[in-house]
Amino acid sequence: MVAGEMSGDLLAARMLSALRPALPDARMHGIGGPRMAEHGFVSEWPLEKMTVRGLFEVIPRYRELKRIQTTLRDRLLAERPAAFIGIDYPGFNLGLEEQLKAAGIPTMHFIGPQIWAWRGWRIKKIVRAVSHMLVVFPFEEAIYQAAGVPATYVGHPLAEVIPMEIDVAGARAKLGLPLQGSVVAVLPGSRMSELKHNSAAFLGAARLLSQRDASLQFVAPMAGAAQRAHFTEEIARAGLQDLPIRLIDGQSHTAMAAADAVLVASGTASLEVALHKKPMVIAYKMMAASWHIMRHMGYQPWIGLPNILAREFLVPELLQGAATPQALADAIWQQLQDDNLKQRLRQRFIDMHHSLRRETARESAQAVLKLIGRE
Repeated sequence: MVAGEMSGDLLAARMLSALRPALPDARMHGIGGPRMAEHGFVSEWPLEKMTVRGLFEVIPRYRELKRIQTTLRDRLLAERPAAFIGIDYPGFNLGLEEQLKAAGIPTMHFIGPQIWAWRGWRIKKIVRAVSHMLVVFPFEEAIYQAAGVPATYVGHPLAEVIPMEIDVAGARAKLGLPLQGSVVAVLPGSRMSELKHNSAAFLGAARLLSQRDASLQFVAPMAGAAQRAHFTEEIARAGLQDLPIRLIDGQSHTAMAAADAVLVASGTASLEVALHKKPMVIAYKMMAASWHIMRHMGYQPWIGLPNILAREFLVPELLQGAATPQALADAIWQQLQDDNLKQRLRQRFIDMHHSLRRETARESAQAVLKLIGRE
């Protein structure tokens, strides 16, 4: 198995929670994170080595990532495992899967690349690379099957992990936040590349919000020590040492649960916020050259997963040059102040949660067992 980032570690861990009891003696290895390790998974490279996003951001890391991919491929061709499972991370995993499938090794990909959103031409490669696709959104199964890729809708693992009713008081107590007053969670991204591009605007928005309401509290979950160090440097660089923002290690779900509104980088985290039924503003910045190319590659007007699932701009999306501190602060302020909006969003997110909830761990594990002839 290969998971290339923290969100993939979470997704894979849900599968492993049901797969490990069915295969107690199986050797499960590759690349993964701490949640996968809880189920006896052995990671042969640190997960942190894999995290990079963007077209041009990958260039300085290409040779290193290619070397890891080639080394892993050679090991697996010699080992001939019962199956290879790529957890999202398509830029790395699809190329590896294509070579393994051609050699007769069954391949599974967990979370279908969003060919319905952009890069539709990838379907030809997916047909060559993937023996079976696991999809997490209801409408995806028919798309892949029509293209000739066997697919199973297993629900979204996060819809099971995140409870339908959120314990706000419990989350605030866990983080040492006051029960009264408003809390804004700040999630500029888990990858270092995301932090480098998003942190200044996110912190600038927090400063403006704090000037409007001095009682506001901010909480920012950090994915690791390097991310925490970088974000701390950004706070110092902006002269915001007095900003009432609490940096916490991990615990992003607790931060979302404690918040009244969330400023979040586009990605899986935006879906997590929706499943916590919280108002949010989705924002994203990247290297300018990457943005000029990628902005013309989308097939639909939304990039945030909640908006894609809703098929409308349910929550604001502020991207690249539009993601100024002032614009972000204004959008979050509206989310905090408009009670009717809060209730409307809550109901839409409850409906979204129900539509995504399946026994994902069990169904994904069953699909793996069927793939290897052990159902």
